[in-house]
Amino acid sequence: MNTTKYIFVTGGVTSSLGKGIIAASLAKLLQARGYRTTIQKFDPYINVDPGTLNPYEHGECFVTDDGAETDLDLGHYERFLNVPTSQANNVTTGRVYLSVIEKERRGEFLGKTVQVVPHITNEIKERMQLLGQSGDFDIVITEIGGTVGDIESLPYIESVRQLVWELGEHNSIVIHLTLVPYLAAAGELKTKPTQHSVKTLMESGIKADILVCRTEHELSADLRQKLALFCNVTKEAVIQSIDAKTIYEVPNLMLEEGLDVVALKKLDLPEKSAPDLKQWNEFLSRHKNPKQTINIGLVGKYVELQDSYKSILEAFIHAGAANETKVNVVSIHSEYIDASNVAEKLKGIDGILVAPGFGERGIEGKIETVRYARENNLPFFGICLGMQMAVIEYARNVLHLENANSTEMNAETPHPVIDLMESQKTVTEKGGTMRLGAWKCDLKPGTLAHKIYGKDQIAERHRHRYEYNNTYAEALQNAGLVSSGINPDTGLVEIVELENHPFFIGVQYHPEYKSTVANPQPIFVSFVAAIVKNKK
Repeated sequence: MNTTKYIFVTGGVTSSLGKGIIAASLAKLLQARGYRTTIQKFDPYINVDPGTLNPYEHGECFVTDDGAETDLDLGHYERFLNVPTSQANNVTTGRVYLSVIEKERRGEFLGKTVQVVPHITNEIKERMQLLGQSGDFDIVITEIGGTVGDIESLPYIESVRQLVWELGEHNSIVIHLTLVPYLAAAGELKTKPTQHSVKTLMESGIKADILVCRTEHELSADLRQKLALFCNVTKEAVIQSIDAKTIYEVPNLMLEEGLDVVALKKLDLPEKSAPDLKQWNEFLSRHKNPKQTINIGLVGKYVELQDSYKSILEAFIHAGAANETKVNVVSIHSEYIDASNVAEKLKGIDGILVAPGFGERGIEGKIETVRYARENNLPFFGICLGMQMAVIEYARNVLHLENANSTEMNAETPHPVIDLMESQKTVTEKGGTMRLGAWKCDLKPGTLAHKIYGKDQIAERHRHRYEYNNTYAEALQNAGLVSSGINPDTGLVEIVELENHPFFIGVQYHPEYKSTVANPQPIFVSFVAAIVKNKK
């Protein structure tokens, strides 16, 4: 008999209220009480995954160990819980419909008319219970993307309604996250948007068990009473979620509000011991009380939207706390950097991170930035495309290979130091066709990379199509660009670094994806430490 309990998190009034953070915070508290907990996200858009979405559309695309290109909320889940997610943790409408259509083409529905109910809803319910049926989890939290009342969310809401009924009493609850806005002109908080949102949810056949109210001001006892009465929930199930200085404070705020206790009570589960948040609060204390401040220039081409580099920004928070250092990340648009202004653009910057990305826009600015960092002993860290830029810069300015480039930027380059992988040359469809997921990398003893990780082999997550061209490996190595990490399966160079530099490393993978509160990513930690040392 399957004893897994399910929690569904829906949202109302407006998007971007922070369903992912509330889900992750509740999961953290349940985990800290000894419950094996995971979170999954169901997204109502028709893209099969976020892999082909422009970062301006949807923020960064997060990648799991098993190579799933997923929503950035999965990054929050991993950072809070320190448990890896997988393909099963993120489902989109596109994936659901694709699966149902493929079943129909195979004749699995025996000639029946395929409809939203029951075929699409059955597919959704199946996927909602997939992680629960593995036997690995006591509680599965499912976040439903979008807001209640959206046309595209309706099949998910209907699936939740059916599932709540099928699972029976005490086996599932619905948490509804809404906004309680403050009207400055009236000088008061307004409950009407929340009432309307709950009403919309009830029209779909779902009763909210717990209300989480996003607010800028404290909710009074009277206001809570009013919300409880008109939204049909118990008074202790009206949870205030007030704006916090950092998302990492939210678990403690939810603990004060008793969100975990109310949830366990409604699921008929024992509270077990009080949540053990010792390590979490030690991190929070170091994060809030830094001993020094550094400025890191994030040189990228999607800098207008902070969510494009979400995991990188969070990794700097983890690494900053580990070094008791406040890391100010200064966004610098690579499109506006050239040889004439690079020194001016990087004024006051203590270290440089050249960010990942695709396409040729802003490339020359990134190359110019690498040159400046290399020649001026400015600590440098390049991720994915950033690593490739370091290789191109070195080939051009040290090896003097004129017009050296990546074939992604210039198919006719005489020196393709970065080139398309053989396996990629016949690819026409773009979705899910890159080198994705966790790949092994052997580290050369005595190198900076080996010192950082403290081991001979690592596994890090990838998301790219172009690679370091091994034809140039020997020449670059002899000229001083050390190949310190090699993929044992492909022989491809994954890490490059320079000796006799305060800190200079480029990696082909995305180390930021694996940084969590409990385990800050080693390169980020070492990079911040090197900047602090260099600054002194």
